Amino acid sequence: MGRRPVTVRLARWSAEHPWRAIALWVVFVAVCFVGGNAAGLNEATDADQAIGEFGRAELIVDSGGFHDPATENVLITARSGTLDQAAATAAAQDAAGRLRQVEGVASVGTPMPSRDGAALLLPVTMSGDPETAGDRVQPLRDTTAQVQQAHPELRVEQVGGPSIDKALDDTLGKDFKRAELLSLPVTLAILIIAFGALIAAGVPVLLALSSVAAAMGLSTLASHLVPATDTTASVILLIGMAVGVDYSLFYVRREREERAKGRSGLDAVEIAAETSGHAVVVSGTAVIISMAGLLLAQDAIFSSLAVGSILVVAVAVIGSLTVLPALLAKLGRWVDRPRVPLLWRLTAPRGRSGQPARPRFWPAVLRPALRAPVATLLVSVGLLLALAAPALGMELKFPGAEDVPRSTPAMQAYDRLTAAFPSNGTSHTVAVRAPADQADRVRAALTGLAGRTATDPLFVPAEGDGPEIKVSADRRVSVLEVATPYGGRSDEASRSLHELRRDLVPAALDGIPGVEYAVGGGVAASEDYADHIWAKLPVVAAFVLVLTFLVMAWTFRSVVVALTSILLNLLSAGAAYGLLVLVFQSHWAEGLLGFTSMGAIVTWLPLFLFVVLFGLSMDYHVFVVSRIREAVDRGMPNRDAVAHGITSSAGVVTSAAIVMVGVFSIFATLSMIDFKQMGIGLAAAILLDATIIRAVVLPSVMTLLGDANWWAPRFLRRRPTTPPAEPPPAPAPELVGAR
Repeated sequence: MGRRPVTVRLARWSAEHPWRAIALWVVFVAVCFVGGNAAGLNEATDADQAIGEFGRAELIVDSGGFHDPATENVLITARSGTLDQAAATAAAQDAAGRLRQVEGVASVGTPMPSRDGAALLLPVTMSGDPETAGDRVQPLRDTTAQVQQAHPELRVEQVGGPSIDKALDDTLGKDFKRAELLSLPVTLAILIIAFGALIAAGVPVLLALSSVAAAMGLSTLASHLVPATDTTASVILLIGMAVGVDYSLFYVRREREERAKGRSGLDAVEIAAETSGHAVVVSGTAVIISMAGLLLAQDAIFSSLAVGSILVVAVAVIGSLTVLPALLAKLGRWVDRPRVPLLWRLTAPRGRSGQPARPRFWPAVLRPALRAPVATLLVSVGLLLALAAPALGMELKFPGAEDVPRSTPAMQAYDRLTAAFPSNGTSHTVAVRAPADQADRVRAALTGLAGRTATDPLFVPAEGDGPEIKVSADRRVSVLEVATPYGGRSDEASRSLHELRRDLVPAALDGIPGVEYAVGGGVAASEDYADHIWAKLPVVAAFVLVLTFLVMAWTFRSVVVALTSILLNLLSAGAAYGLLVLVFQSHWAEGLLGFTSMGAIVTWLPLFLFVVLFGLSMDYHVFVVSRIREAVDRGMPNRDAVAHGITSSAGVVTSAAIVMVGVFSIFATLSMIDFKQMGIGLAAAILLDATIIRAVVLPSVMTLLGDANWWAPRFLRRRPTTPPAEPPPAPAPELVGAR
């Protein structure tokens, strides 16, 4: 007998030494988590995240060493009608006097009226680190609330970067707390329905949570090589729960199935390791390859997400091959306790007669694909292509201030601020670096630029006495903010950016020796990042497609299976893109999902969705095709093998998909538009993939191709194997007529 696969050897050792395997896993998780916390997190800097001309502008500004303290504003407006100037001035003086006594306030400026006299603005400068101003702004907000109480005839409110950050943090904090409270119960409830037993449902959750904890620590250590961003931890949790539950679900279901056939606990674990364990390794490799493609984006955010995702998937694979067999061996038949009576009868691996329970639903779904594969394939692929078609009109933009929920007083005040003082809204940053002896010429050029924009309807004239040009202490860096009255995502704001970049700024700075300049700001960040994504998406996609093709071809020893795997996953991703565009670039779903359409998809989402969906879809594909290949290797005809493989795996694939859809759907309930889009995109794609793709398109293709499914060049073909140890499984009676 040849050497057993490594998955079987690992599982056998763990099953024979369960306490050692469990103890080693606990130590591993603890060391990773504690070691990561001790090392501390190395976060990405602005230089790490510099993209395009926007990034160059940020670097020029940073090189100036400007001290930009956090600023707040007290906005005074009338509750209705015309603003009483005397009352507004009195309220502003009251606010200034109170705020000067508040700890954390560095200075209070002079009240400034709006051009139309409808508002009065009192600027306030905070002391301390601007990065932590949001955490220290509450005393200022409390003081402003006291001023409001003293002047009830006016509307007195505070607005500024720190107060908006505070409001957003509070909103997101509540959102994520709700998501965390919902995700675990939802996952457990679905697993209880899938297994019909509490311990069996708890094992996948336990493995997933421990994998996430270990990966969190490892990613903190890795951040000293690849700097982390503030989204890394969330993605580790998202991906870790998804794959951790999936892998253990596949493994536990197969072990229970084999044990129900009368095999001993050790034999059942070995068979599960040789089949589902092998599928876990292959699908984990596919996910890791997909995530590694993000590194080619040459972007600090995606690199950080790639490292975190790769680590959590690798840890989940290791856990499913080591500690999971140990737990199953130690629990034995206790894994099926305590049973939920009705659910247990529905989900038990065998019927009362001792024969495998025959599902009714999936044979009915499969019948068209087996009887008329050409027609079924044409109809299903046609529908998916029609769903994918809207993706051709996809627009990419960053969310702006207009996409933040207006349920918070801070954002309502922001709207009134930008209406009264447009220069406080959308603006472009003109950053200039030149030799110190050219500082006067640069200032004159920027002053002239501000004068030209003041007469252009695409821009807003500077408030007060004229343009404010910041100059660094060494006189080498100068910065001018040029405001536009339009929203950050509007066509007019985009035109104003291009006018600055193409005409106004080059003309103003022409002839100054040694000058270097760039135009940044929120509009620039959105457009430059969209260009970056469109440029990198083909590179990342090609990397993922080629390597995944090679892994699938080597795993199944079939070029045809590898090619169809790639095509089906591309079809699934395209349909998800199209659905995302239909929902979020139009307005019909706004009331249903509680959002305001931004007329675009969040810039980073298409690339992120592609790699995540491609990786996670391979979980199901590998598992289903592995069951089909098992049946073929045991001598079953191809058509019967397709039916057997899909019906025998349908339960576990459906359960895994429902878990993912449930968890991802929770993200669609969050307030921010980017999380809504991510949740809907992931949930819809997984649902489409686990139903239409795996239950309709895949069997149609494999039935149509027949024995050609397993074609491969000579060097890739499987070596002859010994005759099967057990007879091939009989096809479901409902499918015999499909021949």
